[in-house]
Amino acid sequence: MGKTHGVLPLSSAMFYILVALADGERNGAAITNEVEDLTDGEITLPPGTLYRLIKQLVVDGWITETERIDDDLRLRYYRLTPRGREIARAEAKRLNDVLRVAQMRRLLPSERV
Repeated sequence: MGKTHGVLPLSSAMFYILVALADGERNGAAITNEVEDLTDGEITLPPGTLYRLIKQLVVDGWITETERIDDDLRLRYYRLTPRGREIARAEAKRLNDVLRVAQMRRLLPSERV
């Protein structure tokens, strides 16, 4: 694994974009819908925000862009790179650690069975 120091924590929107791509490639509209579904509508990504973040993620090498023709429309699809998956995993671990501390301090209920 490479270094993740200095890139974490991610913004919620950026993290959820990476999570939305964890199962496979998606176009912008599908990413937006997936993020809204995952967050029960708490995070919405207007097109300007979505594509600004996507552009940054491509520049950083965390996602890559592909083009496909669907029903005579040229659509851009995006998928995680190995580096993007590494960053998403590191952020998920960081968030899990935060949750564990909050539970230890009784700020949230523990999920003990």
